[in-house]
Amino acid sequence: MTSTFAPTAPVALTPETTIGSLVAARPIYARLFEKLGIDYCCGGKLSIAAACERLKLDVGTTLAFLESTAALLQAGPAEVDAAAMSLTELADHIEATHHAYLKEELPRLVEMAGRVAHKHAERDPRLPEIFAATRDLAEEMICHMQKEEFILFPLVRQIDAGRGGAGAALLSGPIHQMEDEHQAAGDATARLRLLTDGFATATAICNTHRALLDGLARFEADLHRHVHKENNVLFPRALARAAGSS
Repeated sequence: MTSTFAPTAPVALTPETTIGSLVAARPIYARLFEKLGIDYCCGGKLSIAAACERLKLDVGTTLAFLESTAALLQAGPAEVDAAAMSLTELADHIEATHHAYLKEELPRLVEMAGRVAHKHAERDPRLPEIFAATRDLAEEMICHMQKEEFILFPLVRQIDAGRGGAGAALLSGPIHQMEDEHQAAGDATARLRLLTDGFATATAICNTHRALLDGLARFEADLHRHVHKENNVLFPRALARAAGSS
């Protein structure tokens, strides 16, 4: 399908620029915010200055880092430009990439977490909690994706196709619920990061433990991109389209 949505206009890099708008305009900044520990998905509405204040980062140094490093990253693998996609294209992309990845990866992570906890709990008493947190997060994410695939995304595609019946009032409820669940997933992942010392593999007890930690780190990175595309691009555009057609 050919996109009918024009790419967003350039966003100025200033202390007042919001994190989400910058990543929406230039997805390559996602990697840089991850390096800085700045949440660009659920925290996307914060300005760069506010995010720096939370993490006690110098705003000037952060802006200089973002500006200089982004140019170097341009030579790397291209990030998907979510803002250039139609609503339908973006919903399809999220299902085909992030949802597909989670459906394959989450059972593997749960299995490894259970195995490591069973064999090595005496060496690290946090392992049973890591297993329980991973299992609960996986169950919540599977349920979350089903709600998106069977309820929310069909409404989004209906709006994109110009079919009536899916106004802003009908759309806002499911979107607010998905945003709340995104926040809960982010909080659960942050808890896992804390329990695993930042997913550090250097002190892994065994190869399975090391693979688990690496998998959780990759899950976190994918979750950031996944939630950003929904919270900061798909949801606000769908609501704006629905409001305009109602």
